[in-house]
Amino acid sequence: MINRRQFSFAAGAASLVGFPAVHAQSDKIILGQSAAFTGPAAQLGIQFHAGAKLYFDQINATGGIAGRSIEIRKLDDGYEPARCEENTRKLLEDDVTALFGYIGTPTSIVALPLATKAKVPFIAPFTGAMALRAPFNRYAFHIRASYNDETALIVKQLHNVGLTKVAVFYQNDAYGKAGLDGMTAALTSLNLKPVAIATVERNSVDVAKAVETINAAMPEAVVQISAYKSCAAYIRAARKAGYGGGFYNVSFVGTQALADELGKEGAGVVVSQVVPSPYTGSKAISREFSEATRKTNGAVQANFSSMEGYIAAKVMAEGLRRSGVKGGADALIAALESINGQPVGGFNVNFSRTEHTGSSFVEMSMLTGDGRVRT
Repeated sequence: MINRRQFSFAAGAASLVGFPAVHAQSDKIILGQSAAFTGPAAQLGIQFHAGAKLYFDQINATGGIAGRSIEIRKLDDGYEPARCEENTRKLLEDDVTALFGYIGTPTSIVALPLATKAKVPFIAPFTGAMALRAPFNRYAFHIRASYNDETALIVKQLHNVGLTKVAVFYQNDAYGKAGLDGMTAALTSLNLKPVAIATVERNSVDVAKAVETINAAMPEAVVQISAYKSCAAYIRAARKAGYGGGFYNVSFVGTQALADELGKEGAGVVVSQVVPSPYTGSKAISREFSEATRKTNGAVQANFSSMEGYIAAKVMAEGLRRSGVKGGADALIAALESINGQPVGGFNVNFSRTEHTGSSFVEMSMLTGDGRVRT
């Protein structure tokens, strides 16, 4: 038996070799991923997948897990639930070991019931929605903090600097509403409420009405719960219309993609983050990831989205390594549940039989206007 308190994720890829894998009948471990790889949210899927594949490629280069390589079978859903549902059915028909790295709330919400019915683990979705966390689902494992965690920290920071007139611009779907719920709860705890709310449709940049509605309320800050294209469009339009306050975003926006969209106009825009900075090297995982991306000679970009994929892949691989001789979904679930308080290079993951949200880590970052992000 492995003493889980003694195990360190920093042990390296070589330590993953020589353990029985989940499905003995194949020389590959297949993970299924439905995500946006085209359309206005494409960079979210592209970057997360690149980070995850980077880590799995390292594992595979040292012999895989018990001689079996890990492969992500990816399908493009364009960040649309109907396409995600179709993709998920296809992946489940392919008998994947797990569904991994789904991107977004509205897509994950249609996929999780299918995974649950098929008794297939649904691991590391790129979403912080509480609807995917509660009630507890034995098959769902979340590595990132929730939107409630992110919005609580945003509101705390706003309160600390004396800003109380806060508006919310959100995507008109399950993701945006999850963020709005978090904002409402955080503001209510301070006896406040949004001074204005306005929406944008998913995969749209039609923000004119939202700008008009929110600017009329003269907020001191606007919290944005949407993806990078629409958030960038809103910031530009609001400023053009005379708004001079601050902009705050949750991590799902896609920080580097937002910075790339805004360029110089991004200076001062704040984004909450659910993984450590990939730029500072303050944690071992940041240094490891930076070195891994450097070796790709630019093929994989170091940013928060790709780093989240890399961390998710490390946790996924550790679950596979621990799953033991029994194999199957039950063994993988038990293996992941044994990752309780283990450090991923300074980023702790806490799973158990009754808790599948692995982290509540949140910190704030700011765009500098030159394509960089400061934490």
